[in-house]
Amino acid sequence: METLLNFAAIDRENGFRMDGYWIWCPSIIRDEQGAYHMFASRWPDWLPMHPGWLTNSEVVRATASQPEGPYQFAEVVLPARGPEYWDGRSTHNPTVRFHAGRYYLFYTGITFPLKGLQQGDNLSTSDPHCIVARASKRVGVAWADSLDGPWHRMDQPLLPTSPDTFYSFLTSNPAPTIHADGRVTMLFKARRYLRESRLAAYRGDTHGAMTIGIATADRPEGPYRVACAEPLFSPEKFGEIEDPFLWEDGDGFHLIAKDMSGVICGEAGAGIYARSPDARSWVLGNPRLAYRLRLPLRDGGTQTVGSLERPFLFRNHGRITHLCASVSNGTTNFTDATRTWNVVIPVNESSLEY
Repeated sequence: METLLNFAAIDRENGFRMDGYWIWCPSIIRDEQGAYHMFASRWPDWLPMHPGWLTNSEVVRATASQPEGPYQFAEVVLPARGPEYWDGRSTHNPTVRFHAGRYYLFYTGITFPLKGLQQGDNLSTSDPHCIVARASKRVGVAWADSLDGPWHRMDQPLLPTSPDTFYSFLTSNPAPTIHADGRVTMLFKARRYLRESRLAAYRGDTHGAMTIGIATADRPEGPYRVACAEPLFSPEKFGEIEDPFLWEDGDGFHLIAKDMSGVICGEAGAGIYARSPDARSWVLGNPRLAYRLRLPLRDGGTQTVGSLERPFLFRNHGRITHLCASVSNGTTNFTDATRTWNVVIPVNESSLEY
């Protein structure tokens, strides 16, 4: 089956990895001197990969002389700052953008009013820390005049939840595009609270499945308005996806995202491609399969990975040149992974058709 993105081979030490940490959520940008900066999430590997990110993730910056790396850790960009802040316990899902002389870092912030975890503590998805943290996920933005900072964080998230909506439980995973005039179109992940039902009681769920919404603003700092009352993607509409990456060109809007079940592209965990004239009405692309969970290696062969998630496309003068993604060495997603890292894969060509 044809894929949207034709990968070039990479070195085994490609990208960004750190001993002692789970690494996730890559987003890269080139500075005026030609150096590359990767913004990523990390959290200590004494916690489980999932759900450790919910309680202890922090956004960091790493640098390299070429887009594929290897990247070297530079600094923590968005550290924990206390439970009284909306993003005070965990920062995750960074996406960096540049507009009008200023850098913007869109991300997911998390907080909880419980004691922070220490090495030796156990953590599972049923732990109160995780239950409260998941419900507090919100989309926000920080800004700086330099990639070295300082980064200015806002006192409120960009996208609060709202009762009786598809985003009543959480907002997260921002996928923004800043237009030339400063307006922003942003996709985001959302879940709704489940009303009392026999199914919800049976499952023990309090929230619904992943859905993708759209919000707009006149400037990156907001305020933001959710532009459609219903989600653009959901299990009932196309299928369940996560981690959209949005971009615009002369042919309209495009996205790639993780196919959670394989319903859309035929391979669970692989990438899907869709297109739209206005970022609101979407159709599946031709091809609809953006990429597989396989990495071509320069020393020969192919590495099949458990995850290839949080896709981010780097473009040079409008042409797609690299895909950044989070990788695990697991066999079934990241559930059995012992290591994660971020890769930056050269793209030989893309087969976009609009």
